[in-house]
Amino acid sequence: MRISLQIFIGYFLIVAIAAWFVLAIFAEEVKPGVRQSTEDALVDSAQVLANIAAQDIKNNATATGSIAQAFAQINQRPFQSNIGGVIKTRVDYRVYITDAAGIVRYDSSGKDVGADYSRWNDVYLTLRGQYGARSTPSVVGNDATSVMHVAAPIIINDKITGVLTVSKPNSTLMPIINRSEARITQAGVILLGASLLVGLIIMWWINRSISRLERYADDITAGKSVLKPKFISTELRAIINTIATMRERLDGKEYVEQYVHTLTHELKSPLSAIRGAAEIIKEHPPEAAQTQFATNIEEQSHRLQTLIDRLLELANLERAPALSLQPVALHPLLDKALSTQQTELARRNITLSININGNTTVQGDEFLLGQMFSNLIDNAMDFSPNDSSIQIYDEPSLIHHRISIRDHGAGIPDYALPHIFDRFYSLARPHKSKSTGLGLNFVREIMTKHDGQIDIQNHFGGGVLVKLVFPKSLTAKFDRHA
Repeated sequence: MRISLQIFIGYFLIVAIAAWFVLAIFAEEVKPGVRQSTEDALVDSAQVLANIAAQDIKNNATATGSIAQAFAQINQRPFQSNIGGVIKTRVDYRVYITDAAGIVRYDSSGKDVGADYSRWNDVYLTLRGQYGARSTPSVVGNDATSVMHVAAPIIINDKITGVLTVSKPNSTLMPIINRSEARITQAGVILLGASLLVGLIIMWWINRSISRLERYADDITAGKSVLKPKFISTELRAIINTIATMRERLDGKEYVEQYVHTLTHELKSPLSAIRGAAEIIKEHPPEAAQTQFATNIEEQSHRLQTLIDRLLELANLERAPALSLQPVALHPLLDKALSTQQTELARRNITLSININGNTTVQGDEFLLGQMFSNLIDNAMDFSPNDSSIQIYDEPSLIHHRISIRDHGAGIPDYALPHIFDRFYSLARPHKSKSTGLGLNFVREIMTKHDGQIDIQNHFGGGVLVKLVFPKSLTAKFDRHA
């Protein structure tokens, strides 16, 4: 199981449990909370009405006094109230008044006048100076029909002379309770949905970050030159920096070992030739022989110098952290590379034609691109017969610049095609001595630095075809001057 999925499951479980716990408490508190609020309102109402009832009793008008008239008028006058979506069309209060013996003297419902309520808690406790309240089902055994009763003493001359009770069916509170529970449930569903969305976003971000980290590690394993991905997370940045540091140290060790090995191997041949020639010269051979061996020493020394210079160029390119990219017009660049070869081209009667759109421009390092084209033109000339031609031309493409270089030589042997980019691999030149075998490796490295591609193959009509592909949109991935 991916770590991002584990984190998501853990996160969602924590949020779900916390949401369930909070919502359960809210749901459990809704009903008693509403009832307590209603009881508080009933207490206030009972206290106010008890004072009015005291005046009615003083006036000996319990059944016809102010309270009785008010309820009579209310029951005759319809109304409609919208309380947060709950429609109310009638008064749900019931008020009854008892005397000091607990006998009902007035009942707003008109059904229990004369009944003995002295044993009901609301009346019994209030007559004894305590807080009187009760909740009693109107249908025995059916709690859904329970009615809340709250009483207040009727005091005349500092003496409790009766009780006024205000009652309200609990069933009238259910719409409000149900609405509140529905809203809490809805909020819980929204909370879980939002948590799920946030969790998915977090999982996507973690997956994306880990995938970028994996790709970076894979690219490093494959030996590619890639920039370190940027992360917001401090931990991921630390991992990337650690991998980059490890890569640099391992690359540095492998790089030195490889170069020492290859350089030692390539230096053996010219050094042996120089040493042999020097030993023969010490024996004072004829002057013609001395001149020949001195020439050999000079040629092998030049080869050594060329080999070392090319290795240094390639090493600097491979180890350079970046290149400075700028628009480079290819046609002037090729004209410049061609101008350095005019003498040799004329000597061997080789025609080199450049058929490239004058507006063709690539993003790159002008110096390195010039070296690359010089290497490729040198190669084409080395393998071209006298009195032949070399063509450099472009091919139309919407997303790439495609440049081709074709000569008319003997082509590349099939056995050599897989190795032409290998370091120090070189084929015999018809018109000059063996090269260092670093030119094409150098060219490929330059194309890699420019996010380009190079392909070399035998042309079906004879000779060799070199194809260079540059992206038309290239970001400054490297900075040679950094």
